[in-house]
Amino acid sequence: MPCVCELDGVRFELDAPFDFGFLERYGRVFRVFDDQDSGNICFGLERGGVRRFVKFAGARTRRGSVPPEQAIANLRACARAYADLRHECLIELLEAGEQGGGYALVFEWTDAVCMGRMYPESHARFMAMPCSRRMEVFAEVQRFFAHVARQGYVAIDFYDGSIMYDFERGRTVICDIDFFRRTPCVNDMGRMWGSARFQAPEEYRLGAPLDEITNVYTLGATAFALLAGFSRAAQDWPLSPGLYAVAQRAVSPERGLRQGSIEQFRREWRAACGIPG
Repeated sequence: MPCVCELDGVRFELDAPFDFGFLERYGRVFRVFDDQDSGNICFGLERGGVRRFVKFAGARTRRGSVPPEQAIANLRACARAYADLRHECLIELLEAGEQGGGYALVFEWTDAVCMGRMYPESHARFMAMPCSRRMEVFAEVQRFFAHVARQGYVAIDFYDGSIMYDFERGRTVICDIDFFRRTPCVNDMGRMWGSARFQAPEEYRLGAPLDEITNVYTLGATAFALLAGFSRAAQDWPLSPGLYAVAQRAVSPERGLRQGSIEQFRREWRAACGIPG
């Protein structure tokens, strides 16, 4: 049976009671995200008009696919990625460390909402925006991926749920880069973390290299997600055949047929858009 908990009037569920008293330093709880399969639980907190987002590992969550000890190790390991990959699109990490018998990452709060399909209302609102605006969001994602490549990282477990959009400010926010890895990197799991719609074939093959060409696939899959509602059929593509060809090449099952780098993808995309250089 689930353990129903409450903090500052906000109810949520765990597998076992847990003392979250350490959260008081960040203020009043106004949101709880308790359905993560990572084993983390997340909180929105406010003190004196300043809002923070706290991601915590250590409690026994209802949907966690790993025990608290592994969730703590995973969260501790990912703090370096947020520091190394600081970017204007990436949610800002403010502090990281052991707290409350577990491990916590503290971020700036954002009013952006997730455009992933697991959030039907915000996803539908995002997909209802003009294609030109969604193209601008995709351009921001491309810039972030280029930054990731320059910093020597592979974007493991990047999917539409990693993209948030602030409708009021027209701002793209990237979140949840917990499983990004430094290169060189190989598949050490067989089936890597992530959404099947965004995963290259090598993310299923134990011992296969995971690199920038892997992320070319992820970026191509993201183009179809943002612009065509996940369909990869030519008749559902809302833009030019040239842009379709660039995205379709990126998601080739054979690595040798994809663009050789994120920058090559960006050059081909700009050329298909008619943008010089």
